[in-house]
Amino acid sequence: MHYKINTYGCQMNVHESERIAHSLEKLGYTETKEDNFDIIVFNTCCIRDTAEQKILGHIGKLKKIKRANPKLIIAIVGCMSSQKGKAEELRSKYPYIDIILGANNLEDLENAILNLQNNHKKTFLTPDDDKPQVIEDVEYTRTSMPNAWVNIMYGCNNFCTYCIVPYVRGRERSRKPESIIAECTELINQGYKEITLLGQNVNSYGNDFEDKRIDFAGLLERLAQIPGDHRIRFMTSHPKDLNEKVIDIIAKYDTLCKNIHLPIQSGSNNILTAMNRHYTRDKYLEIVKKIREKMPLCGITTDIMVGFPGESERDFEDTLDIVKQVKFSGAFTYIYSPRKGTPASLMEQIPYEIKSQRIQKLIKTQNQITKELSKNYEGKIYRVLVEDAKDDGKLCGRTDCGRLVTFSGDKAFIGSFKNVLITKSQSASLFGEITEEK
Repeated sequence: MHYKINTYGCQMNVHESERIAHSLEKLGYTETKEDNFDIIVFNTCCIRDTAEQKILGHIGKLKKIKRANPKLIIAIVGCMSSQKGKAEELRSKYPYIDIILGANNLEDLENAILNLQNNHKKTFLTPDDDKPQVIEDVEYTRTSMPNAWVNIMYGCNNFCTYCIVPYVRGRERSRKPESIIAECTELINQGYKEITLLGQNVNSYGNDFEDKRIDFAGLLERLAQIPGDHRIRFMTSHPKDLNEKVIDIIAKYDTLCKNIHLPIQSGSNNILTAMNRHYTRDKYLEIVKKIREKMPLCGITTDIMVGFPGESERDFEDTLDIVKQVKFSGAFTYIYSPRKGTPASLMEQIPYEIKSQRIQKLIKTQNQITKELSKNYEGKIYRVLVEDAKDDGKLCGRTDCGRLVTFSGDKAFIGSFKNVLITKSQSASLFGEITEEK
């Protein structure tokens, strides 16, 4: 029996697909990349309408396949199906779906499959509990050696007016620090070289503990002290919660990557207020100043939204100004897309033509900054984790500050750290050669 998982969305979803894969393999399924699957699982995203429409299009194409193979199991799980009323809509529009689960009850997948196989009963289960119990000791079929993902918390309490995440993933719930440390220690002992800590807002870690036993800075410090040659990243940070204590801990330990993803979304105070982001542009710039004072070479990346309802030309110019001031090493830029069920979807929308013009201008500005920053890497040596080999045989990996580097070398180097001299840059791309120098 073969399984196929179609994953959409963020790193959290990618990691949860590793959890889904382990559940399927326990039941005797093996993965296939072809179309000979006996079960297909859609691990869905609904952060933007375009993502949801793409998923629905792929589900629709399975109707003929299901008719030709009635034993095929189709499962829809994750954020999209967690939306209020979405499970009912999916059942009505696509009656050939066998299993629907929400983002917070993936542990029910095994029983749902067995119930279908043994009793011919479909499962449609998307609990309304907005603070479900955190399940520790979850098992995964990890797919990204030498990198590994580790969840430290789930859910979100921020309720940005454009975002549907709190409605589909529930309130913030932190994992026990002992469980996180044990999982990371085991991964390092297994040979994993880089661990990325995951959470919708990692800086809020521990806020839900009644005894306030530990916060994010405390967790980072304990993880940084695990023996072994490894490094630790995290995502995502919320500017309203990133404090100087966290910055100091990152600066203190070599095992903590000097790379912070800090989504600003907009550089306009008016828009930040309308987004319910709880910080100002001055507050954001103050955080960046502290990071640069403690870690001059720290890579700072961000997310920027264009075309939020009510965004004036002056608001957009404020965003461009922030981009020019901070000089982000990278930015994920995107056009605002209304999500049903969020306050921003009810606000007066901006014409797409204006959004399109602004995003092009933003991308052009950031690309020029990235190109200039890349030039600064030339002639310098960086410690790079060799992560993979490209189709042309070249190796690739990332620096401590998060920049991707391509270089020549033996595939046997994958999973090890190498010193790489940067010989050339091309926009966001860096190229180099392995050296014995440091």
